Amino acid sequence: MDPFILSQILVAIAICFDLLSFQLKKRTHIVLCLSLAGIFISSHFLLLEKWTAATLMIIAVIRYITSYFTTSKQIMALFVSASIVSSFFTFQGSLSILSCLGSIFQTMGAFNNDDKKLRLLMIIGTLFWLCHNFFAASPVAVLMEVLFLSSNFIGYYRFYLKGQNNID
Repeated sequence: MDPFILSQILVAIAICFDLLSFQLKKRTHIVLCLSLAGIFISSHFLLLEKWTAATLMIIAVIRYITSYFTTSKQIMALFVSASIVSSFFTFQGSLSILSCLGSIFQTMGAFNNDDKKLRLLMIIGTLFWLCHNFFAASPVAVLMEVLFLSSNFIGYYRFYLKGQNNID
């Protein structure tokens, strides 16, 4: 199978976990879904030879698993540092900068105790990843980020503007 087609299939699977993640209320459930999505997204970027993005998504999987157990700011700083260092060593131009910024904001979100702040930081990080995926010419990954943003906004509305607690 063509690596590009396979990469798009993998990121389509990740979409399912991303969409589910922000329809959940508990922070721990959100980060578990994001961990699973990260595995598929990293594989997608490996197939596209986007080394910074692939490395950052591998770090993200470890970050989400770690943040399931702790929201330590020292651990958060370690993951922010790992993102910056890995971006430096795998630098591929502006794409690396966009993905690094996305990773940093999502790291701050993952280690936030407050799921409301987690959502807001994820929105900022997702906007950077959306730009990255557009310029990386991965149409399904662009769709994934748009859906991720939409799901996040819907969850934010349900839990904080409308006040419903349907799924946790």
